[in-house]
Amino acid sequence: MTLSASPPVDWPLEVHGALSHAGVTQVGYVPDAGHKRLIELCHEDPSMRPVPLTSEEEGVGLAAGAWLGGARTVLLMQSSGVGNLANALAMARTCRFPLAMIVTMRGEEGETNPWQTPMGKGARSVLEIMGVEVVQSDTVEGVVPAVRSALERAYGDEAAVAVLIAQRVVGVKQFEGVRQ
Repeated sequence: MTLSASPPVDWPLEVHGALSHAGVTQVGYVPDAGHKRLIELCHEDPSMRPVPLTSEEEGVGLAAGAWLGGARTVLLMQSSGVGNLANALAMARTCRFPLAMIVTMRGEEGETNPWQTPMGKGARSVLEIMGVEVVQSDTVEGVVPAVRSALERAYGDEAAVAVLIAQRVVGVKQFEGVRQ
C-alpha cells in the first residue's frame, strides 16, 4: 500500500472563501507579502472592494464606517502594524463594532530582520490589552478554522477579534540589512 501526501492547503484561497461566506465586502490592507495571494483574490472578486491603506489604523475607521453603512470588512496586516493600532483600537472597544483582523506574524523563529522582532513578540499582548480577542494559528491547517471562528465571533458579538498567523505558515523573508 502506498501512502500519498495530502495536497498542500491553499489557505489564502480558503480564507477568501470564508470571507465571502461571512459576507465581507470590504477588505482593508497594508500591502504585505504574507497576504499577497489573499489580497490578489480579493481584487479579483467583484463582490469585494479591496481598500489599500497607508497605515493600519485607517482600517479601524474603515471597519467602523462599513458597519454603520451595513457592510462587513476585514483588516489584513502584518504584526509590525499592530503597534500602529493602539489608539484606534480604543474606538473599537468603546463603540463596540465588529473588527475582524487577520495578522501575518513576523519576528518569530527564523526572522532575519531585527526591526520585526519587537512587535512580533508583543503583538498578542498589545491586542489583548486593548480588548481584542486573539486566536493563534500555528499550522496551515489551522488558519481557515481560526478565521471562520474569528469572523463568527466578530460579527455575531460585535467584537474585535484578531487571527495571528504564525510566521512558519507564511514563510520567513530574508533580510540583508545595512552593509557597512
